[in-house]
Amino acid sequence: MIKTSDIFILLAVIVSFFVSGYLWFNGYREQGLFTAIWVPSILCFGIYFKLMTRGGSHHE
Repeated sequence: MIKTSDIFILLAVIVSFFVSGYLWFNGYREQGLFTAIWVPSILCFGIYFKLMTRGGSHHE
């Protein structure tokens, strides 16, 4: 099931991806690469927080 937090994470990824592409194709290649690095970072933070909320209370 998709939650509201998942939508915000995916929206942030999509915005970052398109801003990165815009910067890259308009000649701002360094800024485009820097912004492109945000995409996997946002996804990783989203996955981390999702895992923490699902299984954070269970200790093995």
